[in-house]
Amino acid sequence: MITTLIGRTFLKRYNKEMGTNLSAKDFVSTIFFEYFFNHTKYFIWQTNSPFVQGVRKGKPLTPKERKEKLDNLHEKVEHVTPDASFAIGFPAAEEKEFATTSGLVTDLNIQVSEEDIYYSWIGVGLGIGVAGGYCLLINDEEILWRLFQGWKIYRELLNDPTLKRMSPQQVNTWNGQWLTYVLGKDYDPDFDFNTLVSYELLKQTDKLIEVNTINWSNLFFSLSLLYPNKVLTAYVYSFGKTNKTIGFIPLYLKSATRLIDLFKTLFPYTENQFKANEFQSLFGIHIKRACELGVIGLRALRPESLKKYLNNNQNLKFKKEEDFLNYRIYKTWLIAMISSNKKETLAYTEQIAKLLLEYRKGAKKNDRANLIDKQLFSSNTKKEFIAALVEIIPSLTAEQVVLLKELRDRVHLMNSEEFTYFKTLLKFDYAFIEKQN
Repeated sequence: MITTLIGRTFLKRYNKEMGTNLSAKDFVSTIFFEYFFNHTKYFIWQTNSPFVQGVRKGKPLTPKERKEKLDNLHEKVEHVTPDASFAIGFPAAEEKEFATTSGLVTDLNIQVSEEDIYYSWIGVGLGIGVAGGYCLLINDEEILWRLFQGWKIYRELLNDPTLKRMSPQQVNTWNGQWLTYVLGKDYDPDFDFNTLVSYELLKQTDKLIEVNTINWSNLFFSLSLLYPNKVLTAYVYSFGKTNKTIGFIPLYLKSATRLIDLFKTLFPYTENQFKANEFQSLFGIHIKRACELGVIGLRALRPESLKKYLNNNQNLKFKKEEDFLNYRIYKTWLIAMISSNKKETLAYTEQIAKLLLEYRKGAKKNDRANLIDKQLFSSNTKKEFIAALVEIIPSLTAEQVVLLKELRDRVHLMNSEEFTYFKTLLKFDYAFIEKQN
């Protein structure tokens, strides 16, 4: 089981770092239990497990009762056939069929040791929660060690008497925020509570303090700073009343590195005008949609809000500050997706946009503006786009005609996807240059 594998990888690193030789049972009985359950506020609410059976939320157990819960776990591990109630990520106990709470089901007769069950507890505590209701398990000891270091901080927050409003049972959500923060460029080893709030790791109201859920793209960018050119494999899942398993998804971290480098090239003077987490959060479609692509890379990092501008005549208005930021984000991703030379594409689309604006200014009526907006930019196929170019050509100078004929040839050689991205980029540059003038 993947939770067992994660636990085993982590404990190997822990024993190496601490100079110990703890078994999985030893670790769960001492370190894990102390962090997760031996307090009035739990780290996690593991449904149907010995730690929550007979426990009402909001009514904390006494130290003696908590120790009894740990003894109940040991008793089950030793004497009961493993099931999802105490072997995390394993199938639920069903005689004839598996329930919706089952995960990673197989009809193979796999031998499970007691140590494997304890490893599964460690593994589930290292799940990385992201927006969309899913968690990631990444079998990388450096990442797992960084997550473990965050447990201490989360426990300090839960136990702080001045933070009584702090919501418990969010360790996976905390793992996502902590890993993103500690690996990011904005990490400050001298952080305090106010730092965590300002960077939106935590959200506080008059009644509640809770951990915000991180966007997967923020996590993705932070992981790329640790491994700029690596491909990691993440197991994507959701454990709850109904378990959901997406499966093993490769993370192509080089895609994030490419976007950062390209953004710096395109907009060298704007890089420090906003926080890195704000920049990163604008990339990425829904985690489930991203996983459906089979891999998470450049295509999955498409800005979610860009979708409404593809394949229609809607354009940026540049009336709000966010329009200018979105323009930079959209342009970065679109150029990255176009297979031709990036710098050449940047100069070329701006050149064509200026030509179209000059063409439009030469008209006394709205016919040329309508031709550009309602035919050229609204075209759904290369054929329609080229037909609109043909209508424009008679009103151009000889030099401009050469440029549009070159554009026609380029468009003709593009595949449908490249054409959509190119046309959208041209549309944005057209609106931006118009606003500047």
